[in-house]
Amino acid sequence: MTPATFALAFSPSDIRRVRAVALGLFLALFLGCNTRPAEPTDIDTVVSEVQLDELAPGKLLLPNTVTSVKFAVIGDSGRWSQEQRETAGQMTLFRKEFPFEFVLMLGDNIYEGPASPEDYLHKFEEPYADLLEAGVDFYAALGNHDDPRQIDYPSFNMKGERYYSFAPPEDVLAKIATRVEFFALDTTNPDSAQLRWLDERLGASKAAWKICFFHHPLYTSGRYRAVSYVHRRLLEPLLVRHGVDVVLSGHEHIYQRSLLQEGILYFVSGAAGSVRRGDGAESPVIARSYSQDLHFLLLEIDRDKLHFQAISRTGATIDAGTLSKEEPVDEEAEDARAMGRQVLPQSQRAAP
Repeated sequence: MTPATFALAFSPSDIRRVRAVALGLFLALFLGCNTRPAEPTDIDTVVSEVQLDELAPGKLLLPNTVTSVKFAVIGDSGRWSQEQRETAGQMTLFRKEFPFEFVLMLGDNIYEGPASPEDYLHKFEEPYADLLEAGVDFYAALGNHDDPRQIDYPSFNMKGERYYSFAPPEDVLAKIATRVEFFALDTTNPDSAQLRWLDERLGASKAAWKICFFHHPLYTSGRYRAVSYVHRRLLEPLLVRHGVDVVLSGHEHIYQRSLLQEGILYFVSGAAGSVRRGDGAESPVIARSYSQDLHFLLLEIDRDKLHFQAISRTGATIDAGTLSKEEPVDEEAEDARAMGRQVLPQSQRAAP
């Protein structure tokens, strides 16, 4: 690629971001040589989709069980637009039936640059006033258009940190039934300290479900697909090594869901404030793409299943399905049981 071609393919901010991520990639490769591999698991993951033909707007498709972990996701929301308010209104309507207790924010939470008190008021507090008044918590990750000082804004629950982890604020029964841990990253400014922290925290986590959320997607067929490759090389080895289940990102002002990649399901949800209509090319790694309108995500984790429903500004469901963790079929044990014989667990059998 010539310098002129490179300049056409990337904006100045993209070039700065590639340089920062390239440095992070070098650091990640260094760290990768000095970390112990995670223990392998015997769990397969499977995604099943819901057929959406002739589905009426406003219909909840999630199981909505008593002991599940329920939450919403928005990305690139802080636009101060009527469409943002209408999308937030749909979130409030769906919460009447599906009482999620927290929302993940995937970056570009307050456009643009240094944020004033009026920015927080008009671009966050007013659009989501009904949710805030109901006691819903918001957990934010930083985007490339965000003021770094957002980490000190109390309602974003970052507690002064660019990257952090938390367990969901659910009731005791939900925590007993399903152990979940969320990891927020700052992908605009990757550095060795953050990568080392992520490696250590993922490795130490005892959660049954590990979910990462950050701004820049690792898999996308939108306009930032070239840059996403660099972020993928930086982060994916860590995510795979430590058994992350789901990754949520924004940045692209569209909705996309990937096919499973090394056992991980990737969502792009970056159109809670504005949308790039018609964006998102066909791709062999993308299972579902939607760019006709704004949207948000609802997710529910119940034991070994994660249910998802993506909903547009008008309340229409644009994608829905379930990610299931399944133990692989032990054909030897099944044959033995069929013949009335007992068989030892796989871990106790002699290697062939």
